[in-house]
Parts: sequence; C-alpha cells; structure tokens
Amino acid sequence: MNKGICTVSVAAIRAEQSHQSEMTSQLLYGETFDILESTGKFVKVKMDFDGYEGWIDAQQISDISEEYFLQRKTELVLNTVQMYNTSQGAILLSIGSEVNSDNAKPSFLKVETISETAKQFLNVPYLWRGRSFFGTDCSGFVQLIYKVHGISLPREAQHQSEIGEVLSFVEESKPGDLAFFENAEGKISHVGMMLDNQEIIHAYGKVRIDSLDSTGIFNKELNKHTHKLRFLRSIF
Repeated sequence: MNKGICTVSVAAIRAEQSHQSEMTSQLLYGETFDILESTGKFVKVKMDFDGYEGWIDAQQISDISEEYFLQRKTELVLNTVQMYNTSQGAILLSIGSEVNSDNAKPSFLKVETISETAKQFLNVPYLWRGRSFFGTDCSGFVQLIYKVHGISLPREAQHQSEIGEVLSFVEESKPGDLAFFENAEGKISHVGMMLDNQEIIHAYGKVRIDSLDSTGIFNKELNKHTHKLRFLRSIF
C-alpha cells in the first residue's frame, strides 16, 4: 500500500472529495498515512497515528516510499507554535507536528507537566473537528495534549471514553484524568481534562477552564451547568 506525508501546517480531512465537504479531522505537518484511493485532486487516507480515514487535498501531501517510512526518524514539536525551516521555506507548526530528526526515538513531555501543557491552549478558538493549536474541538484538544505526552488516544470522545479506569467520584480525580459528558440522548458528546481543585480544561467556544461537580461543568460566566457528567476515567 502506498504511503504519504502531510507537507502543510494543518490539512483538513474531509468526509468527501470536495472542499465544500464537512471537515471530519485534521492532519498535522509530518503525520503519515496509508493512501487508500486517489482521484487526482483528492486522496483518501488512513492516518497512521489514530487510524482515522477521510479525503485530503492532494496538493497538501507528498508520496513517500515504504522504505523511507520505515527508516524515518522523527521528533514531535513540543512548543505550542514553532517556526520550522523546510526546503520550500519557513513554515509555522502546531504542537504535535512531526519533524525529521537524527534522534532514534520521538521525544515526549513528562506526564507530570500535562496540566501546564494544556493551559498553554487557553483561549485557542473552538474549531469543529480541529486538532491543532490554531483551532481545536474537545476531543482533538485532548488527543493532542496526550500525544505530546507519549500517549495515543482515539480521535472521537466516544472512543476515548472506553480507555482507562472509571473513577467513582469527582473528588478522586487527578490532573490529566478525563471527564466525559452526555447529551440528551445519553450519548457521549463532550470531553475535558481535569486539573487541580476539581477544575476542568476543555474546548467549548474556546479552550477554557471551568469547575466540575457531580452534576457536570459549571460555567461561572453563564452561571449554569453547560454539560452533564457521565463519568471520569484515569488514563495513566
């Protein structure tokens, strides 16, 4: 199967082969994938990182050989935004992007610093299906924070909610634990990451910090609960 690599800062993954089609996720610079199908202008891909599938503009990627893929050494961009020099010129990269490196293994941030990493995203705008420092949704935000700390999570909140150990009480939570919330139909529809003192950081309008109790997320600005708590899970 042919392989490919993302060559722009952020590339939209779409449901269909059209720029008007819904964005379902994003590829970051240096992330690789299997090429499932090609129509010339668009390519259907399956991401190596999380197995997500969708269509990408063919101008935003490059083909790579299986040999290059197997021998490639990379490191993660660990700063929220970093300027990186390529053969085509400088490019602005989001945290979580993958760049070529002489290191034998990818470098990760220490799990103990996960709260500090997440807080750097404060006020980053909400973007439906986004997963970068330039714009993110709730599950993309959580996935990206965990990625740079060496833990791979699925793309969707529903699938993230199946990983780790369920906690019995909010008071048991520690920084880095995930809280999941349900909609009126009882389906998982939102996720956030716990901080100290029963605070939660999550993407809702923007990346923000709110308080969490047994009912759910309490938004002080709106003076009401905005999300109904389903359960919490400890991932590490």
